Amino acid sequence: MSFARTTGRRLHGQTMSPTDPIDPGPVRLKTVSLLARRHLMNWRQVGDPGRRAGLSAFVDALPDILAGRSLRQLLAALRRGRGSSRGLVWGLGAHVVKTGVSPYLIELMKHGFVTHLAVNGALVIHDFELAYCGETSEDVAESIRDGSFGMARETGDVLGALLSGPETARIGLGNSVGKAIAASDYPYRRLSLLAAAHDLGLPVTVHVALGTDVVHFHPACDWAAMGRGARRDFDLFVDSVARLDGGGVYLNVGSAVVLPEVFLKAVSVVRNLGTALGEFNTVVLDMLDQYRTRENVLCRPGGVGIRITGHHEILVPLIAGALLEEL
Repeated sequence: MSFARTTGRRLHGQTMSPTDPIDPGPVRLKTVSLLARRHLMNWRQVGDPGRRAGLSAFVDALPDILAGRSLRQLLAALRRGRGSSRGLVWGLGAHVVKTGVSPYLIELMKHGFVTHLAVNGALVIHDFELAYCGETSEDVAESIRDGSFGMARETGDVLGALLSGPETARIGLGNSVGKAIAASDYPYRRLSLLAAAHDLGLPVTVHVALGTDVVHFHPACDWAAMGRGARRDFDLFVDSVARLDGGGVYLNVGSAVVLPEVFLKAVSVVRNLGTALGEFNTVVLDMLDQYRTRENVLCRPGGVGIRITGHHEILVPLIAGALLEEL
């Protein structure tokens, strides 16, 4: 018996060679409506940045040690950066949207505490779904059993087309999606980080790892077009990283691998092109101490590193409240 026969696969009654790719064409995928899917998060769970009560005084009264000192150091760096027009770049993972803190980040964007949003591909999915139907975050452990994981029709068709649109190579993935959501009639578009960035004229870049996000295997998603848009986004990100020089802040919030790797490469490109990139701050806000966030964000770039370990649904509102109530 040949090797090909012993390792052959069968799909839809046909024997396949081990080297034959599975065609995820529109006829083969069985999609479900995003509106009918069970979600783990909805719009009623997002926070309210308008409700603040003496958070700045609370922070000032914290013990001057460990995380208490780090929190005050972070707030001071953000205030200085805002006052000096230095770059305040927030790198966000998908978990940030799923913890309901988008309204706090939008308020920080409106008041000058954000100059650039850099996000991974999964955040775009949750940002789109929350804007589209007010819900997001499927139960993966349940849906993976029958192959329905990632099969939301609207996410695949609508978002897949937006990520592969004709404008992506010119203005990038993030700006393309943000522009489309801002111009849409989605009932919860006010909760979209990407749409808010577009309305405020702030750059938002998407840093994708092809094959890692559920939208990638839908037929509407063109990897070649997405790759061109991703290159444009990287170039935009490099420009913003260069603006950290002299007192800017880069925050990595909720991305353990992709954004720390992209940030380190951007730092190298910036210095290679002649910007010293000195006297800047790097920040990690996350629940765990991860290798790449520690090394690629806090240590290797050479800035002043600040790490605060905790939950996003507590840390982001606390930081936003302390900054905003003084305005």
